[in-house]
Amino acid sequence: MATPQEPASLPTRPTRIQSPALPRGRISRNARAVVATLRDAGHHAYLVGGCVRDLLLGRTPKDFDVATDAHPEAICALFPRSRPIGRRFRIVHVRMRGEVIEVSTFRSAVDAAAPPAETTRGRTAHVAANGVILRDNAYGTLDEDAFRRDFTVNALYYDPEDDVLLDYCDGMADIASGTLRLIGDPPTRLREDPVRILRAMRFAAKLDLQLDAATEAAIAPAGALLADMPAARLADEFRKLFLTGHGAKTFAVLERYGLDEVLFALPQPVGEVFRKALANSDRRIHQGKPVTEAFLLAALLWPSYTERLRLAAALPRGQRAEAVSLASSACFSALRQTIAPPRRHTYFVRDVWELQRLLERRKPKDVQAALAHRRFRAAYDFLLLRVQTGEVPTALADWWTEAQTWSPEQLREQLGAPGEEEPGEPPPDDATDNDTAPKRRRRRRRRREGRGRGRQRTTNPPAEIEERASVSASQAVQANGGSARPPR
Repeated sequence: MATPQEPASLPTRPTRIQSPALPRGRISRNARAVVATLRDAGHHAYLVGGCVRDLLLGRTPKDFDVATDAHPEAICALFPRSRPIGRRFRIVHVRMRGEVIEVSTFRSAVDAAAPPAETTRGRTAHVAANGVILRDNAYGTLDEDAFRRDFTVNALYYDPEDDVLLDYCDGMADIASGTLRLIGDPPTRLREDPVRILRAMRFAAKLDLQLDAATEAAIAPAGALLADMPAARLADEFRKLFLTGHGAKTFAVLERYGLDEVLFALPQPVGEVFRKALANSDRRIHQGKPVTEAFLLAALLWPSYTERLRLAAALPRGQRAEAVSLASSACFSALRQTIAPPRRHTYFVRDVWELQRLLERRKPKDVQAALAHRRFRAAYDFLLLRVQTGEVPTALADWWTEAQTWSPEQLREQLGAPGEEEPGEPPPDDATDNDTAPKRRRRRRRRREGRGRGRQRTTNPPAEIEERASVSASQAVQANGGSARPPR
């Protein structure tokens, strides 16, 4: 099979680097054990990709990948605690001592002109008509696999047993110069897998690498292809882009190339709240604190949500409540066309948004309800982001910061009687005609009761009527739990 188009500058044989000064103490012993097991079974196996790149850059890899000539079935036979995953790109996850090592088989180039015989049996082809690779399970040799990698800095193979590094694509030179370069013809490689565009953005931000001229020129024309990618892949890239500690810098790179509009496709531009949320999440990750994808989604969709609330406020009262209740789900509907966040996140985001109104109003009953809500802490953090952008005054955040430290007695002193309405306050916007219905029923009942007493005046003396009326009233109070309304 033909290899991808390669610039003349790329070597056809690997450069063997003996003892490349990798910090062996940072190499996972489980990854070395996987390589040793494959070698003992007669297979070739190497550490490959991001783990080798990060070790050369002086970073600690977050995970370790192994490349081998063994097929997935043979890998699973060697490792009992393993399972194959993926459809487009089959790999094997080997679990060892609580760590997952990703093992992939050497790939060869996909020949779009000669799709495999599987298509004649009704199965999908390897390559779509627009050049996108649908299935990348054409196995090959180590030499072919090196040119199937995406970037030169990821096409480095390390043998931990012999302490030898194999460099096929001048990846070491690009690491030394801080360059991020696609292997082969950039337009073709990005058309094969448009998600490589997002990977380029992520590596450039995370590793402080500069895109080479040919790679950079190919990104903008290929950006529209991201819209055709499966939502599950884009959702996975969303987490890698923004939940690994470099979200703010990555988003700035996406904006520079106009890819934020392609990735999110929202009716309203991304606001400052999202940028503040990214910076806050990066800071928490570096401090070892947890972060959640749902919180970032709440910040991302906040401008769209507030715009829908503004439009709903202009509707007649009968339509306003329904428009407000549908605002949050409508925001997620637009986002599901691209990154398709999990449905469980919608409940988190809705609670955080709806609590903002309670935090702003600060009525006694609202304060108690907000403090008791399970999403209060997330809503409070979201309020702090809005303070940073100038949406709400700082005094409001300061008040809620102090409210969390008050004892129940202090809280009662600050709030007064719970449920007490302010003098002269108009009814809430969402009030309906049913709010006054009980008063009308009571008036009608009193009129009916009066008419009944009037009919009995001819048969009962006035003193007896007064005595019976007072007894009936006292019985009604007892029967209705203190209500003066007589039982029916």
